[in-house]
Amino acid sequence: MKKDRQNTDSKLQKRAFYSVRALTLSAMLTAMSVVIGIFCKNFLNFGGGLFRITFENLPIIISGIAFGPVVGSLVGIATDLVSYFLSNQIYPPNLIVTFGAALIGFSSGLTGKYLVKSRGYARIIVSGAVAHLVGSVIIKSIGLFQFYGYMVLWRIPLYLVIAPVEIFLICMLYRNRSFRSFIDYNLI
Repeated sequence: MKKDRQNTDSKLQKRAFYSVRALTLSAMLTAMSVVIGIFCKNFLNFGGGLFRITFENLPIIISGIAFGPVVGSLVGIATDLVSYFLSNQIYPPNLIVTFGAALIGFSSGLTGKYLVKSRGYARIIVSGAVAHLVGSVIIKSIGLFQFYGYMVLWRIPLYLVIAPVEIFLICMLYRNRSFRSFIDYNLI
């Protein structure tokens, strides 16, 4: 009986530690995404915001793959809203774009945790591709249509380049054993 109680206490401590760890890592990934987004808005912005080379979705996709769809979507929402409040934009936040950021985290988490059964890089590649297609190309483009009209269609070829680069970078990060143990995600 004493041994069962110790096992239960140990499991509760691990679960509490994991939730604090997941919260801390999610906050770090949100901060990374905000910094990347603000850097890209200021230095890699062409055509008044229409052509922006950015890798701000990379930490959102990592959070979705590592922690699931709910945490991934929360990281996407937090990233979009915090980067809005830290930028010098004069228009109100575009909630469709915020929804697109949430869908990036949600779809990468849903695909990575539940839809792709094989482990390994296939999970990362499919999760990243689905996240970019749903969140970046479709939903964010719909949200930006009100500002740019049909010029927003230039996002499609832009993300045909950005998405594979981000997916490649995520795969390279997951090749590193230290990163995998830090995120607490095993590919094998």
